[in-house]
Order: sequence, then C-alpha cells, then structure tokens
Amino acid sequence: MSLKAQLANDLKEAMKNKDTLRKSVITMIRSDIKQVEVDQRIELNDEDIIEILSKQAKQRRDAAVEFRKGNRQDLVEEVQQELEVIMSYLPEQLTPEEVAQVVDETISEVGAASIKEMGKIMAAVMPKLKGKADGKIVNQIVRERLQS
Repeated sequence: MSLKAQLANDLKEAMKNKDTLRKSVITMIRSDIKQVEVDQRIELNDEDIIEILSKQAKQRRDAAVEFRKGNRQDLVEEVQQELEVIMSYLPEQLTPEEVAQVVDETISEVGAASIKEMGKIMAAVMPKLKGKADGKIVNQIVRERLQS
C-alpha cells in the first residue's frame, strides 16, 4: 500500500475513532502533499512523501526546542505528540551507530581526509540516509569523523 493510500485510510480511521490529534496531523501532511503536487503538477511517489514527512518531523523537533527555551511545556508535549504521529509514517530511524557505519563507508568511498571536504561527504551520505536519520545527527557524526 502506498503512503498516500495509508494516510487516507488512517485519516478515515482517526475520524471514526474521534482521534483529533491524529486526524489533524494526517490532514496537515496530506495538505502539504497536495500543495506540492499542485505547485509542481506532478504525482508524488513514496520517496517524495517521505521527504515531506522528514521536513515535517524536523519542524516539530525545532519547535520543541524553541518551546522548551520559552518554558512552554504544554506546547512541547503537543509538538512531541504530533512528531510521534509523523514518525509512524517514516521508515524506522537508524541508531547513531548505524549512521556512523554509513558515514565511515561513505568517507572511504569519497576518500575525504579533512573537515574541508564535509560538504562533499554530506552530499554523498544524505541520499543514503534520506528519511532514516536526522540531518543534525548525520552532520555531527561526519564532523566527528573528519576531525579525528
């Protein structure tokens, strides 16, 4: 089943169960998908939808950090719940050890030796980890590997 179909089915299910949080998050995701399809006049595949979901997840993580800074625990909890719903549609996230392994392989493939080549490594690593790892974690691991 495609992600689009799964989102449609889960939206119906959330409406039946009166799960307002899940319903609103899925509606927002579907809205973003539709917006991209209309703007670009294309039909999105699962890979494109995963990219949209990754952006949504990143927005929620960033918002949670900002709400914590502002001592708004109520909003932090709400954003965390939304993030959980979004993460349920993304592929299973890799552990930092698994990310480090992919980064090490990519560094040896590219032959990078210094921090100056970080952009080259990130460009090669991110397509491999799209939707499977947070970009901040990947960036941090690449930085550590190139500095040592």
